[in-house]
Amino acid sequence: MSGAKNCPETPRQRMIGMMYLVLTAMLALNVSSEILEGFGLVDRGLKNSIESAEIRNKGMYADFQEEAVKNPQKIGEWLKLARNVEAQSNDLYKYIGDYKYQILKIADKDKADKNAVNIIARDNLDAAGQYSLVGGHYKELKKKIETYRELLIQLSEGDIAKQQMYKKIFDTSNKFGKTWQSSMFESMPVAAVITMLTKYQADVRSAEAETVQYLRTRADLKDFRVNKLEAFVIPESSYILQGGTYTAKIVLAAIDTTSSYTYSVNGGRLSGNVYRAGGSTPGTYKYTGSISVPNNQGDVKSYPFTSEYVVGKPSATLSNVDLNVVYKGIDNKFSISAPGIPDENLRISADGATVGRSGNFFIIKPNRDGEIKINVSAVMQGKTVSMGSGIYRVKYLPDPTAYFAYTDAGGVPRTTQDAQMSKKVLRSGRLIASYGPDELVKANFTITSFTVHTIFGTATSSSSEFSPRQLSLMTELEGGDVVTLKNIKAVGPDGKVRSLGLIQIEI
Repeated sequence: MSGAKNCPETPRQRMIGMMYLVLTAMLALNVSSEILEGFGLVDRGLKNSIESAEIRNKGMYADFQEEAVKNPQKIGEWLKLARNVEAQSNDLYKYIGDYKYQILKIADKDKADKNAVNIIARDNLDAAGQYSLVGGHYKELKKKIETYRELLIQLSEGDIAKQQMYKKIFDTSNKFGKTWQSSMFESMPVAAVITMLTKYQADVRSAEAETVQYLRTRADLKDFRVNKLEAFVIPESSYILQGGTYTAKIVLAAIDTTSSYTYSVNGGRLSGNVYRAGGSTPGTYKYTGSISVPNNQGDVKSYPFTSEYVVGKPSATLSNVDLNVVYKGIDNKFSISAPGIPDENLRISADGATVGRSGNFFIIKPNRDGEIKINVSAVMQGKTVSMGSGIYRVKYLPDPTAYFAYTDAGGVPRTTQDAQMSKKVLRSGRLIASYGPDELVKANFTITSFTVHTIFGTATSSSSEFSPRQLSLMTELEGGDVVTLKNIKAVGPDGKVRSLGLIQIEI
């Protein structure tokens, strides 16, 4: 250091050093200017491509709209998808355009060109990073690009090549150890950033054209194009009754209503796409046929099919859910069905009984003695067809059993026909009549009268409860005495009065 002080630079040396610095700076400025000018040329070329793409896209949307007017049912759904692509493309395109302007406002300040054509501070290395990274605006831009990419991939379902192309064009993943936003905006000259953003705008218009064209192909605007054709037979029913008519519609999956098809069954040509066959003899009947359709080259291709139908005799299945007879005075529950007939098409009537419905069951209630006849019919192809009938004997309900109902000392309700209990418990009870815990038929019976017999006398009640006279007879009873309940009468829902067995209670 001391040597340096003792040997100061001469004026000539200082002049040479300054000239070197100036020349180096000029050389760097010259190279930078050429590169930046190159970015400008690329940007202008991209903008020309964008203008061409927009003209092409405008024509495709016009064709789409024209076809939708002619055939709204066929084209309308696809046009709606195309218009969504147009809206999303315009949104991203305009957002990128405004993004460029915001960067130029930092670089060129009040002289910023909103159209990003005339850029003054092309070599500015801070403006793009300041707006995008420091300001955090890259997040919204990246999100919009990714959302747009996923929309294009979704609409290109079935075309893997297109999907891979969109993933590559609008890739926002990390590369070479740097994030997408760093690669785009960190220490990058304004001219380069503007050009890269213009490229994204060009990619948007190009991808928009690709996707709309793909949708036009899917909509089949010009030709008959489907990825799979298959013949189907749609019968009104595969089961018909003897004397009925089998009806089936023959269709081709992905059918084009604007094309002309030829339908044939068992060697004969149909006038339309509905096949009808008679059902005079029971059995299973198979038939074959084909659907002929012209392809894009005008050649005719046939698609074969095979189907069958069953002709059966009229029949009905009836079963009494409760018993094999019907009882007078109560609802008899029936499950009624007919093979091949939907439940809602069944019609049930009865001679000598009323018919109702409860859930999946029919309720038959006889209103006469002797026999009743249950008739089953079905609605088929607009006609009511008899399916059969059944005759059932009408019987009175079986006699119930008389029980003494009481509440024991523990507060538990009980019934008995022969038991020991205190006078207090006995006096609080009453008589009932039922089929007991093993009942097969549900029916309500009412006790109409009964007699109490004790060693002190006999008394009768005209209801199911003890009369005052009967209670008086029990007053003098002592342990070991027996109370007999006899002459018990009960009436059921069928109106028949029954005489039931006696009950004995020991005090």
